[in-house]
Formats: sequence, structure tokens, C-alpha cells
Amino acid sequence: MESLLTFEEAQARILAAARSLPAESAPVAAAAGRVLAEDVTAAVDLPPFPSSAMDGYAVRTADLLGTMLVVGESAAGTPFSGTLGPGEAVAISTGAVVPEGADAVAPVEIVVKQDNTIQTERRLEPGSSIRPRGGDVRAGDVVASAGRRLGPAGIAGIAAAGIASVSCSRRPRVAVLATGSELVLPGEPLGPGQIYESNALMLSAALAVAGAEIVGAPAVPDDESSLREALERGLECDVLVTSGGVSVGEHDLVREVERELGVEESFWRVAIKPGKPLAFGTRGETLVFGLPGNPVSALVGAELFVKPALRALQGLSEPLPRFEPGRLGSDLRRNSERDEFVRARARTEGGAVVLEPLRGQESHMIASASTADALVHIPRGNGELTTGSVVFWLRLNAP
Repeated sequence: MESLLTFEEAQARILAAARSLPAESAPVAAAAGRVLAEDVTAAVDLPPFPSSAMDGYAVRTADLLGTMLVVGESAAGTPFSGTLGPGEAVAISTGAVVPEGADAVAPVEIVVKQDNTIQTERRLEPGSSIRPRGGDVRAGDVVASAGRRLGPAGIAGIAAAGIASVSCSRRPRVAVLATGSELVLPGEPLGPGQIYESNALMLSAALAVAGAEIVGAPAVPDDESSLREALERGLECDVLVTSGGVSVGEHDLVREVERELGVEESFWRVAIKPGKPLAFGTRGETLVFGLPGNPVSALVGAELFVKPALRALQGLSEPLPRFEPGRLGSDLRRNSERDEFVRARARTEGGAVVLEPLRGQESHMIASASTADALVHIPRGNGELTTGSVVFWLRLNAP
């Protein structure tokens, strides 16, 4: 039997070749989706002052059960300027500064107000409904760690801690190049034997989600001179991803031309289905991926191999795809020689994720695969996995 790398072995070789890109400063407002190159520490205590957790009245707990005189108001952004004395209360809104002298906030629901006085028959513990200064973080505490991709909550936490800009790994510049004399742009008339080009569009969309800065190019015909020129341009980027031309046919020229251009091939072909004829190599610091021309094979290759490389280049602490447990929605026969990645739809049933394989699993069937939101890993082996079997799956379109 032909000896091929497992997909885990191929991933390990790729990640060993991926070096984190240099860092650059980015304003917080433009940092969503970026990966932090350094820890971010708070510039201020958060909250920066004792604040009210409720609408109500700032009081002294020693004065409760008696009548208290309302002597002012503390609103968000407009604090009460004095110090609370015995028998006094201050009207306060959520998030406003708790005045000096107060040790609790009486929620408005438990207060009876008459003219300019209040009463409550409920006792409160000191600190009740008060958010202490620094209760979230203290100045100097780490609010976001290096190697983390920033999402909305991360952006909010950093901004709330007083940070205007962060150090992020540079986005990798990725050249995406589809090859094949049969390729025509969508919308143009098809000639004999021609098909519409979709792989470069698909790959560009998938890799942009993972943080890539895409450098697009027109599809290249199976002509050595044209291919050489396009590959030379692509090799100036951090990553070059080609689609097609990496098998053993007479017109599969990509690997040979890349070798002539100085690309050192690390491996060719992986024990997976679809996507077996995948090539990976390097030229200097540039990572070079040769994905198959069949569109589903190219999609699987992008998810399993190219995206992890992009995450590693950006310094993400866990670059490999995240597989989650689920249950099969129908029987599937296993492949004795190769791990398979089956396109499926994920649904929730009884609190569990059920994965329903799509009809039409051939590697050229991209239209049939367009409704899939999951890739289900079916390990190599004999026999069947029956309905309800536990399997592991990968969300398509994850960053």
C-alpha cells in the first residue's frame, strides 16, 4: 500500500515551517479579528471608582430604618460633590459614583419617598449594590493575552481598561492563484470544454475569514511561461496558494515550475479523501500550498492545512482546527486507506449536535456542498459507522 502522510503529520510539518509575522500597532477600533502579539494590561482600575449597581439611593447602613434627607443626586458622568453625613441620602443612577460617606445603595424598589425624605424598612449589608473600585481589573492587570484573536468582548474589555492601541501580528499577505486553461470568469460565455472559475473566489473568501490579506490574480492557463510569471509574483507574498496543476497529468505543471523557482517541497499527497494530491513547500519564509483543482478537495485543503498556517503566522496560540463531538445522522461506510472528511449539515436534537451527511460527496460537487456547514471526520478503517455514532466535526467558515 502506498505510504502517505496522515493529515496530522502533514499539519505538523506545516506548522513547523510557519514563523510568526512581525508585530505592528493597531488602533483598538480596527483590531477586531486581529491576533495580539503582546499581553494588554489595564491602564486604570475598572471600574475606576466605586459605582452603583442599581438605581436608588446612596445611604449609610447605620441610618437605615430611620428617615433620611435626600441632599443631592449622583448621575452617570455627574457625581455628587459632597460627603454624605448622618441621616442623609443621595439619589443615584446605575453606574454613577457612590459618594464619600455612603456604604450601600438602597434600590428604588425598597424605598418610600415623601417630599425630600426617604425611608426603608429593610436592612442592608455594607457594600450592598456597590461595585468596588477595581472589582473587574486593577491597573496593570492583564486584560487580554498574547496569542488571542480579538472579538467584540475583547475589544470592549481593552477599550474599557483605557487602551487606545494594541500590538498585533501583521496580517499574512496571501496570493491565491487558480490554474487551468478551461477556466472562465463567471458571467462570460462558456466555450467548448470550459467551466466557470470558482476556486480562487472560494479560497479567497475562506482565507480572508482567517485573517489573510488576499492578493488576487487572474486564472492562469496551462502554459509554462504564463504560469512561471504568475508564480514568481505569488512567491513575493507570505503565502502562495494555488489551485489545480498538482497531480500527475501532462498539464499539471505547478510543482515542476515551483521547483525551478526554488521552492523546496516538504510533501506531496496526504492520506485523506477528498484532497489527496496536496503539495506543500517553502521558499525562504514563504509558505507554498498546491491544492487540488477539484473544488471540494481545495476547500478541505484550505480548512485542514492553509488556515492553520495562517493562524500560526499570526501567532495564534492554538492554530489547529477545533473539532467538536457530535452524532451521525445516518450510516457511513469507512474508507480502509484514508481518513474521509464528509460534508454535512449540523442540527441540534435533544441537546446534542446531529450531523446529516449531504448527498453528492464527490470532490467536484461544489454546488451540492454549498449548503454544508460542517466537515465530519471519518477515520480510516473497516466496516460502517452507524447512525448515532460519536464523530468529530469541524465548523466550516470558522476564523
